[in-house]
Amino acid sequence: MEKLPVSLDSDALRSFVLGIECGSFALAAQQLCRSTSAVSAQLKKLEQQCGMSLVTRRGRHVVPTAGGEMLLSYARRLIALNDEAWRAVRGELLQGDVHIGMQEDFGESLMPGILGPFSRQHPGVRISARVDRNQPLLQAMAEKSLDMALLWQGDDLPAQSQLLGQTALTWIGAETLDITDVLRRGESLQLVMFEAPCLMRTRAITVLEQAGIAWRVVFTSHSLSGVWAAVQAGLGVTLRSHIGLPGYLSSLNARLPSPGHMGIALLQHQPEDPAQQMLSQLTRHAVAGFLQSS
Repeated sequence: MEKLPVSLDSDALRSFVLGIECGSFALAAQQLCRSTSAVSAQLKKLEQQCGMSLVTRRGRHVVPTAGGEMLLSYARRLIALNDEAWRAVRGELLQGDVHIGMQEDFGESLMPGILGPFSRQHPGVRISARVDRNQPLLQAMAEKSLDMALLWQGDDLPAQSQLLGQTALTWIGAETLDITDVLRRGESLQLVMFEAPCLMRTRAITVLEQAGIAWRVVFTSHSLSGVWAAVQAGLGVTLRSHIGLPGYLSSLNARLPSPGHMGIALLQHQPEDPAQQMLSQLTRHAVAGFLQSS
């Protein structure tokens, strides 16, 4: 007789997902209001059920193994379905309106994976989404025309913003652009940038000046699509992250000074609101999934 599959423990799956997202099972235990030893026991049970190691250490953080990474996507879906079923039988299906904003870089790459599952799981919640730059989104949050926003972390973010993670920045250019030759000749590096104020623009200029590389902004755009088009045309290089990076553009990090990392932050007016809580959870999962794969 064929052996029946093991029923994975939902509490253990929840601890596993949160531990990976926090980078620490001690931090996950705090959020779950459990002891670290209890969460560690759940992880051990889950590894026994799966017959493999699910996590390993990278420095001070825990990261999923190949098997753990495979389980992670299933675990998130199982938890979401479990929570939806629990609310449904209790008559607590979510209702209402949520207005969410996202920085342009996150719009095409992260938004479908956040809003699609949420809309399917909670058809009673009406979502309106806005894709824009950091400053307009911060202004909208201040005016309370947005309930929550996913932003780049800058010095101007309110204290209650939540850091979801850090992503590496990268210099981006067309494949035909010979940066080595430009630097060898001592010419000014031509930059394609957003209009000021812009966190990426400020970072790019600071890094180049620290490295003693001459620069000049040759193309300014108010939209990310305009930046990508100018870079593809070979007008210059830009500085962004790998989030939403078009496949026809290339990273130039090997030939230019390291631009460092940039934080991704979530800002909410009412984090205790049930609809915002669920949307926040999906947002965290989407960001964590990207950061783990990049």
